[in-house]
Amino acid sequence: MQVAKDCVVRFHYTLKAVDGTLIESSEGAQPLAILWGHGGLIAGVERALEGRSAGDSVEVTVSPEDGYGERRDDLFQRLPKKYFRNPDKLRPGMVTEIRTERGPRVVTVVKTGMTVIDVDGNHPLAGQTLQFALQVVDVREATAEEIDHGHVHGDGGHHH
Repeated sequence: MQVAKDCVVRFHYTLKAVDGTLIESSEGAQPLAILWGHGGLIAGVERALEGRSAGDSVEVTVSPEDGYGERRDDLFQRLPKKYFRNPDKLRPGMVTEIRTERGPRVVTVVKTGMTVIDVDGNHPLAGQTLQFALQVVDVREATAEEIDHGHVHGDGGHHH
């Protein structure tokens, strides 16, 4: 079976910066399990795996526009501490979640003050060209329940 919409894909990945620095890898852990075609991956990785089968490997370089986007200055904000859980424990460089009108959002703390915290809403990998080594472990049809819920169940997925 090939990677296509509404299938479950399990794959290993190694993510490196352009200079070869290791950022993250699934080696030695469970493969990542994704319900294909439901927005779970960045565009560059999705295109690289589309149509692949179990056992296939591919390496791809992903530009910021096909990855986590360019860095945006308008995503730096100064926010009152009331929007944070445990604000007095936050330090610069820490990643935390804030509550917004559109739901939770992950941000990086830039600076803390007496009543406010400066945050960066950019993804930590925004603006970077990235290198992925990908290996498809298996591909299967998604169940009707997985498609309805929008995520993988069972091995490597969500457990209810």
